[in-house]
Amino acid sequence: MPLPRFEGGHLVLAVDVSSWLRPDAPCSAERLFCHVYGRAKDDAQVIPGWPYSFVAALEAGATSCPTVLEVVRLGPADDATVITAAQLRDVVQRLVVAGQ
Repeated sequence: MPLPRFEGGHLVLAVDVSSWLRPDAPCSAERLFCHVYGRAKDDAQVIPGWPYSFVAALEAGATSCPTVLEVVRLGPADDATVITAAQLRDVVQRLVVAGQ
């Protein structure tokens, strides 16, 4: 499947670690407590949920829609930086092998 490209045919990747908050799931497997900001005035909170690391290919323009290439759920012992860096290296390697 062709990936979105910027001018000149450049492929632009983005990474993000975001949480899927589930305050109503206190007994779900490997659920963690995720730091969130801005849910209340001047207040950071810790809410049950799962952090996920995403790698996406971006599309140029104001109405860009990212193409998600890889998603990994982070576990209790995972270092988000280490996991995301390894994930990004793996995605780039697969893109090179695929001729992208």
